[in-house]
Amino acid sequence: MAGLTAQHWLTPDWDPHLTIAQLSLPHLTAHGMKAAVIDVDRTLLPGRDVTLPGPVRDWLVDAGRRLQLHLFSNNPSRDRIAAVADQLQVSFTFGAGKPRRGALRSVVRDLALPPEAIAMIGDRLFTDVLCGNRMGLYTVLVHPVRDDGKPCRHDRVQRFERAMARVMGAPSA
Repeated sequence: MAGLTAQHWLTPDWDPHLTIAQLSLPHLTAHGMKAAVIDVDRTLLPGRDVTLPGPVRDWLVDAGRRLQLHLFSNNPSRDRIAAVADQLQVSFTFGAGKPRRGALRSVVRDLALPPEAIAMIGDRLFTDVLCGNRMGLYTVLVHPVRDDGKPCRHDRVQRFERAMARVMGAPSA
């Protein structure tokens, strides 16, 4: 998505209207993904708990067999994000400052892959999708997750972001 106008930076490459636990890993690998940078709050966990919902954990374990994984969160609590990452034995970034690109540049460098081989998966257009698109990653917008791994149907923030993105000219928000 590199080179697009700012309004198109709010359009994810893939918007399956699913939670992360329901995403097709073959879809990601068929699109050349070798790594996934994944948001934590509301993408992997519904609330303040650090225990991953079963379906989310199962998806992440399977994904870890196929892709390099890195947790990437704006949450300022190192302890909280580390507790989630420790369950999966993956690297993580806390206090990432999305949509700013600085922390993501470091992650992309550490993954040692071209940006187009890295998926950015998250539940927010104005942080996850915008940050990933600005770096040329393959962006995936997911529904926020409930504690049973199913989609949160009443997410006002994502609905508001989609409406704002449409007003700003994003074609498929």
